[in-house]
Amino acid sequence: MTRKRFDPGREILDEEIHRLKLYSRRILKCLDMLPEDAIWWRPNAASNSAGNLALHLAGNVRQWIISGLGGAADVRQRDHEFSERGPMPRRLLATLLARTVNEACGVLKRTPTSRLGARFSKQGFTTTRLRAIAHVTEHFAYHAGQILYITKLKLGRDLRFTRLPKQKKRQKRG
Repeated sequence: MTRKRFDPGREILDEEIHRLKLYSRRILKCLDMLPEDAIWWRPNAASNSAGNLALHLAGNVRQWIISGLGGAADVRQRDHEFSERGPMPRRLLATLLARTVNEACGVLKRTPTSRLGARFSKQGFTTTRLRAIAHVTEHFAYHAGQILYITKLKLGRDLRFTRLPKQKKRQKRG
């Protein structure tokens, strides 16, 4: 039996792919659970809706991974991600996010680990490919958490993505 040589770069890329897929599945589940109008609900003018955050994530992933690393045209309209008020149909929003994440994962799968240190520029920042990938995944996780929290607020229940500890029964004193 021949053992593959351990490639830390490939290990990192595989983990980033796993995380993008995991968080996107959770976001898609939230979009499915929320009533259509709740997708665009904002607690106040200084906050974003779950819909805006999903658009923002699709735009960010497309710009940095698909365009920045994959070489596709940069067609991002960042201001639109935040100005959209709906009702963009749930199916369209979910399809946009799912396709973007799948396309980005394809780019990451094809990324040679020898190129992870290569520098490039996007949004006025110059960084390495590895740092850009890590930043995109961190950014995705941050906003996924916001979408999950909005969903919990609107539905008033646990989303069952993780197992919460059981509550201990209080003992009566007497």
